[in-house]
Amino acid sequence: MRNDASAGRSPVLKRDFIRGLQTPVVEFLLALRARARDATAVRRLSPVAPELVLLACSVLWLPLANQPFLAAALKGRDALAPSSWGFGLALAVALVAIHYLLLATLAWGRAFKPVLVLMLVVAALASHFVRDFGVFLDPSMLRNALRTDLHEASELIGWRMALAVVLAAGLPAWLLWHTPLRRRPWGRALAWRAGTMVVALLALVGAVMAVFQPLSSLVRNQRELRYLITPANVVWSAASTLRFDAATAATVRQPVGRDARLGPSFAGRERPAVLVLVVGETARAANWGLSGYARATTPELARLPVINFADVTACGTDTETSLPCMFSAVGRRDYDAARIRGSENLLHVLATAGVGVAWRDNQSGCKGVCDGFASTRVEEIAPATCTGGRCFDEGLLAGLETSLPAAKGAQLIVLHQLGNHGPSYFRRAPPAFVRFTPTCESDELRDCTPEQIVNAYDNALLYTDHVLAQLIRRLQALAPRVDSAVLYVSDHGESLGERGLFLHGMPYAIAPDVQTKVPMVMWMSDGYAAARGLDAACLAERARQPASHDHLFHTVLGLLDVHTAAREPQLDFAQPCVRAR
Repeated sequence: MRNDASAGRSPVLKRDFIRGLQTPVVEFLLALRARARDATAVRRLSPVAPELVLLACSVLWLPLANQPFLAAALKGRDALAPSSWGFGLALAVALVAIHYLLLATLAWGRAFKPVLVLMLVVAALASHFVRDFGVFLDPSMLRNALRTDLHEASELIGWRMALAVVLAAGLPAWLLWHTPLRRRPWGRALAWRAGTMVVALLALVGAVMAVFQPLSSLVRNQRELRYLITPANVVWSAASTLRFDAATAATVRQPVGRDARLGPSFAGRERPAVLVLVVGETARAANWGLSGYARATTPELARLPVINFADVTACGTDTETSLPCMFSAVGRRDYDAARIRGSENLLHVLATAGVGVAWRDNQSGCKGVCDGFASTRVEEIAPATCTGGRCFDEGLLAGLETSLPAAKGAQLIVLHQLGNHGPSYFRRAPPAFVRFTPTCESDELRDCTPEQIVNAYDNALLYTDHVLAQLIRRLQALAPRVDSAVLYVSDHGESLGERGLFLHGMPYAIAPDVQTKVPMVMWMSDGYAAARGLDAACLAERARQPASHDHLFHTVLGLLDVHTAAREPQLDFAQPCVRAR
């Protein structure tokens, strides 16, 4: 009986025992929680005025984001001279005032902290690219950034960029997010904000007036320096780009060359006459073997009867500028971005004349040049040449040997290369073309030596040489059935670390020659030369003279014997070499 009773009371005793333990434990935990709350309350920051936070961010960007601007603005000044210190102090006050006015305009109400965090990240990213690559974040550079595809963008993301964002934006953003803000009635908040903006504006005006003479001289002589003021440069350039795109998107292209017609060379003929225009990417003349570079970066072309143009100047220093410019009738000599994008281009004029037009792309698009025309991507026609989202340029040639003989009359085929697009030069060529070693195998160019960077770049040029030679050999094999010609020209050049600059996109007025001087090569079959009446020896002599992207529109029209008032014969470098019929 005792065992039964004991068994019956055991659960009750266990519950009482557990409850007896729980009570002091719970009380202890509640006491700890209360003390923690009290300690947190003691340590909690007092609410901070939003305007003070804006000022803190503006001051923070002086050392973290604007070192390149200050260094460029103070370059050549005596570091010990009082005038240099006064000029530097005035610039610092002006920078703080500019960014305070910018933030005070953008950051309001519930969007205050999200806007500031976004601006901290933007400033960190922008200063990274300015500092590491030496770029200027002007509207054309921002337009390139907005138009880039995922694969191009991914090549620019590395540990340096991640570290820059964490150090320059991560901690400040965390502190900002956990800082309580002082709340004011709407009217009072507006008055405070307006008052501080007036003070900032007065500080800006005062700083500028204090050093007006040297500052005005600096601005006149180096206008591009304003695109180093970070992050104001990003906001200004992005707004300018979006405004420009909105304006041009709403306009209808102005007609060009509506009187175009084919001349007697190719009009009414059945036999195909094909001009293949190869638009290179980031190939610079300084490393082009045919133009006198010490290395043999063009060995296959050197064994072919090509005509090399050794002094060619590009329309711009980035694809977004150069590509529309080189296909326009305007060109660089009378450069007007809005006019260029708002007008019909070379492709439209050729189509009006009855020339067949096709575009093959291995890049991040044709920047609007080929809109409305037949366009295909390499991954569609030659998927076997693609890996990891990138395709080798040889895929641009897929199927030409079967499609060209089936064509009729005059044709233009544009091949838009990936070429030497940086910073991943080592990814631009198959392993068989890695002949210059050691190579830079990183997207972080500053992790590599100058020799490694140049080796990787030159290997990519070797592959471009191979692709062009393969194209010419295929056309040579088709010579009994197709009259053909090839014109290759790069869109812009590239900096490989000279003067601390990498990649491209420098403002045109101050861009080094390595970004503006590009290679250009021409080849013709005997049948094409005979049909058009072109003298190859004359063209070879003409190639010794300077040329530019401005010649492309008019030369292509001439090569295809297209007659139009839009064509300027003096800008057709082949015109003097056309034999009289």
